[in-house]
Amino acid sequence: MKTSLSIFGLLILFSQALAAQDTVRVDLSEFIRLGLEKSGQVQYEEGAVRLAENRIDEAKANRILPRVELNTNHGLVPGVVSENPDLPRSQYYLDPNLTNDWENWAIFTRAEITAVQPVFSWGAVDKAIRAAEYGAMAAEGRFEASRQEIELQLAELYYSYLLALEIERILADAESKVNEIGRRIEEMEEEEDPDLQQKDVFQFRIYKSEFEIQKTEVRQSIQRINRIWNYFLGEDGVTVYLPESDFLDPVPVQIESYDFYQANALGTRAELRGAEAGIAAYEQSIEALKAQSYPMLYLGLTANYANTPNRPRQSNPFIINSTNYMSAGFGFGIRQNLNFSAINNRIDRERIEYNRVKDLKHALSDQIILELNERYMEAVVAEERVDRLDEALVTSRSWVRHEQLNYDFGFGEVEDLVDSVRKELELRVELKQSIFELNKRLAALYKAAGIPVSRIEN
Repeated sequence: MKTSLSIFGLLILFSQALAAQDTVRVDLSEFIRLGLEKSGQVQYEEGAVRLAENRIDEAKANRILPRVELNTNHGLVPGVVSENPDLPRSQYYLDPNLTNDWENWAIFTRAEITAVQPVFSWGAVDKAIRAAEYGAMAAEGRFEASRQEIELQLAELYYSYLLALEIERILADAESKVNEIGRRIEEMEEEEDPDLQQKDVFQFRIYKSEFEIQKTEVRQSIQRINRIWNYFLGEDGVTVYLPESDFLDPVPVQIESYDFYQANALGTRAELRGAEAGIAAYEQSIEALKAQSYPMLYLGLTANYANTPNRPRQSNPFIINSTNYMSAGFGFGIRQNLNFSAINNRIDRERIEYNRVKDLKHALSDQIILELNERYMEAVVAEERVDRLDEALVTSRSWVRHEQLNYDFGFGEVEDLVDSVRKELELRVELKQSIFELNKRLAALYKAAGIPVSRIEN
């Protein structure tokens, strides 16, 4: 009775543990989306975009009062005393014998605010803003290129899971046939059947050992992929992510002509868009630097205030008491940077960078064309390989049925039956591996053509 209760309690705990786990089926698009959200590399690359956007805000902030400064001074200052009792404090400046009162101390406070507002700068500020905006677009292009590379890696991981499941299923199906052949060989050995040759027994045992190794490899592969999936998707101990389907089939994509992919790649690849934005950014930056070599008209603002309680404030506008006064003013001015050599050096440096980015765009175009040609060839060959292996598998299954019938009627050899079963197993595994390669090659072709990898199954 106690044993029954213990078992019953364990079953309850096990059912609760299963209920606590939430199994979620995800398709390729959802898997890529979740993987990108959890990817540390994506978050790192996205930080560069945020920095570039921050530079836009910084450039825009220079439109209004780009230079505003507040300076303050504080200290202890002695008071002043006059020997003339009839002299008002507001006229102490008239006393040539005025002295410090070392017994009367007070806190001295002075504040000064200065501000400069450009009125006409030959468009330097606006050009600097546009340069920052194009720089952000260039950073966005680099981020998208990195993101597409990670999408391709996630697609390969997704299809790897399906491949492992398919091979596990193939080995499970083949195991029954292998065990059936093993039982027949044991029966023939017990009956001392003269048709059974010893070499057939040895070959079958070797094949069975190799078969067990394959089973272990597949089992470990599935466990490894499970761990990677949980790592990429953020394992929380509750949610278990599984592929939407347990079967690996060729993606429903028809390979278009090469010209279609080339036109799409040259028009949409993130690297090229980033390089074009970089070229525009340096163009605006050069123009902004040129504008800095011209005179700038600006409005200047200033305000000063000083206060010391133990010293009198002078009301005469021609007399300034440096410890007690208040003033303000504004006016227009012209500022000219006369260090033309430094400005020209900066312009030359920007031109060098501009030419480098133009060369980079040309090099990227060459690289994209080479990559696209390679990926297109691989995809076409992979598609043909899947078609031919499918035909070979149909033939192999006919061979297995033929050898099975011959063996059942006593006309066949064990060696021929084992060979046919082995060949069918090899072709089934090879076909699934080829489908995996086809899907992976198509995903790489999409990435090379600038098409989102997640659209491969849409």
